[in-house]
Amino acid sequence: MRLSGITLESLVDGPGLRYVIFTQGCLHCCPHCHNPQSWDVNGGKEFSVKQIIRLLKQQKKTKRGITFSGGEPFLQASELAQVALAAQQRGWDVVTYTGFTYEQLLEDNSDGVKSLLAATDILIDGKYIHELHSVKLQFRGSKNQRIINIPETQKKGQIVLWGNNKSAPSRGVVAINSARSGAE
Repeated sequence: MRLSGITLESLVDGPGLRYVIFTQGCLHCCPHCHNPQSWDVNGGKEFSVKQIIRLLKQQKKTKRGITFSGGEPFLQASELAQVALAAQQRGWDVVTYTGFTYEQLLEDNSDGVKSLLAATDILIDGKYIHELHSVKLQFRGSKNQRIINIPETQKKGQIVLWGNNKSAPSRGVVAINSARSGAE
């Protein structure tokens, strides 16, 4: 997989202390993007899933979770799903940022997208829209982006937004195919 970078400790890319993987390659190319250097699908540096999992194992277990940002993580969904499962084995939760909406991801029938979505605890979806930017938003850049509790969304069959609670979402048991979009 191609990565733009790794941040060992972050407090702004999801709840708690996080290990952040910035993927390389993005087709959204949102104006005023925070990471335009990550757009080129041929840029960044090549890593294997095994290399990333080895790096995770070197991290302190005091971290709350791992975050996949971008670029666009769902362009490398199969590989990131494997990394997400390794992180969850450490007791970490998984936050995934995407320029796609949750509904768009549900329409994608590829195994990789389904796997990464199933391994994600919190999904921050939607393109960055500069006209909707606000510094008051938690973990996102523009008001159109949602923070979705994926296990609860899958369990209830409609979108459940993640709140300001301090607990991690509980892992859902409902399959991706049974999740339907609903009103907010």
